Amino acid sequence: MSLSAFNSPVKVLIADDSAFMRTALSRMVQSDDSLCVVGTAQTGPETLTQIDRLQPDVVTLDLDMPGFSGLEVLKRVMHDSPRPFIVISSLAQEGAEATLEALELGAFDCLAKRINYGSLDIVKVQDELVGKIKAAAHSRGNARRYSRRVHRPFSPPAPSLSLCTPAVVAIGTSTGGPKALQEVLPALPADLPVGVVIVQHMPPGFTGPLAKRLDALCHVHVHEAEAGMALARGHVYLAPAGQHLTLRRCSPTQVVMHVSSTPSDVPHIPSVDIMMLSVAEVFRSLAMGIILTGMGADGALGMQAIFREGGLTVGQDEATCTVYGMPRTCAEMGVLKRVVPLPEIPRQILSALGYRIAQ
Repeated sequence: MSLSAFNSPVKVLIADDSAFMRTALSRMVQSDDSLCVVGTAQTGPETLTQIDRLQPDVVTLDLDMPGFSGLEVLKRVMHDSPRPFIVISSLAQEGAEATLEALELGAFDCLAKRINYGSLDIVKVQDELVGKIKAAAHSRGNARRYSRRVHRPFSPPAPSLSLCTPAVVAIGTSTGGPKALQEVLPALPADLPVGVVIVQHMPPGFTGPLAKRLDALCHVHVHEAEAGMALARGHVYLAPAGQHLTLRRCSPTQVVMHVSSTPSDVPHIPSVDIMMLSVAEVFRSLAMGIILTGMGADGALGMQAIFREGGLTVGQDEATCTVYGMPRTCAEMGVLKRVVPLPEIPRQILSALGYRIAQ
């Protein structure tokens, strides 16, 4: 379903305690003819009233509002009348942790709040906000279409004898990724015989709290990657937001992390492509690449590189994706050896590594 399927522009409600932010966000949303701001709200109670009265398709939500918090708004609405929320969060530590909780509660995506915008920042943030609202509206339109397919029975294909046992697992994801990772990583055992590297598109300051949250849920150890860290079995490394993560081989037995803010002329920092291209170069046929839910096409070139080197490539299926963008691009390029629902991803990893999987 495309936005053209809507008979009228996508209705957006702006909820923020700052008059400046309400005005700025409204102007950004109204810059696109397919979107329409139907109202604004300053407090938690007012937000609930406006949602009930205006029935917006998408809500941009400040988490720090008077009356009661955006998290309380989210809890009530997702229980009574679910709809997509784009969280507009501060960059403070508390804001990052609250945003992660909001994503767990069902928020569609997040956007970092900045008090002062330069002209270039405004264009970039505006494009990002508009894109996320459109994707959120699209996901709501598709929700009923795929609801019956999410839990269908699945029988994985028999593993090919020509595939090598992976020596590393590389995962790329964006919108919907935090919840997806919370389903995949806790299913991995503490004695996982490989290291896992992940790029999750998030604003700077958010990946550290995400790594800590995941670490508390998992048997494996989850870290925000730092320069010089050695890739170790049973450990998961999350690329720091605002920096690319690549792997470099120092010796036949040691591979280390490298983080850098360059190249800067790419749509996403960190980039799934840049991470996976380095994985393909270092590990060749011993790489396993996994592409999960997310907007856009980041990761397609990296997955293609792993595929061409003879590594195992797995994509999340359309029915279980929050946004079927990144996996779709890989599927259309023909670089996925397997396409599976999200709950099957851990089994694919363990099967490839030689674990006996209970039937």
